[in-house]
Amino acid sequence: MNKVLHAIANLDQLGKKVIRWGIVIVFVWIGALKFFTYEADGIVPFVANSPFMSFFYNTPGEYKTHMNKEGELIEANHTWHENNNTYGFSRGLGVFLIILAVLVAIYRIAPLASVAGSVLVFIMTLGTLSFLITTPESWVPHLTDHQWGFPYLSGRGRLVIKDVMIMGGALITMSESAGIYLQRKGIK
Repeated sequence: MNKVLHAIANLDQLGKKVIRWGIVIVFVWIGALKFFTYEADGIVPFVANSPFMSFFYNTPGEYKTHMNKEGELIEANHTWHENNNTYGFSRGLGVFLIILAVLVAIYRIAPLASVAGSVLVFIMTLGTLSFLITTPESWVPHLTDHQWGFPYLSGRGRLVIKDVMIMGGALITMSESAGIYLQRKGIK
C-alpha cells in the first residue's frame, strides 16, 4: 500500500505536464474553431454583453434577433454577423488563443515568453469568468421550471465555469516556467 501511495505522491511532475499540454491542446483546438461560423456565432452573447469586449462588434445590442443555433445556417443572420464583425473578431481571437498555446508550449526553449503566455492565459480566464456576471445566457432562463437563474448554469455557463481550472493551470505553468528561467540565470 505504501508503494502505491509513494507512486501517487510523486505524480506531481506528470500532473504539471498534463496541465501544460492540456492548456496547449485546448487553446489550439478552440483557437482553430474560432475560424468557423458556428463557433463565432456561439460566442456572440458573451462578447455582445461584455462591457470590455462589446466594442468589437458594430451593433452588439441586436444580436438576439440574429442568433443561429449550432448546426444551423440562416443566410440573413450570417450576413448580419458579417456586418457586425462577428467573424473578424472571432478570427482575431482564434489567432490570439493559438499564440497563447504556443507561448505556453515553448517553456523549455523560452521560459520567460512562456511565463508571459501563462500570465495572459490567467488574465483571459478572468475575462471569461466575468461572462457569468455579464451574460444572461449563462444561466437557465425562467421559462416554466422553478429551477432558473443562479446557481443553475446553462450550457453556456457550464462552458465558462471550466475556466476556473484553466486559471489554476495557468498559475502552475507560470510558476514552472519562471522556475526554469531563474534556474538558467543562476538566481535562487
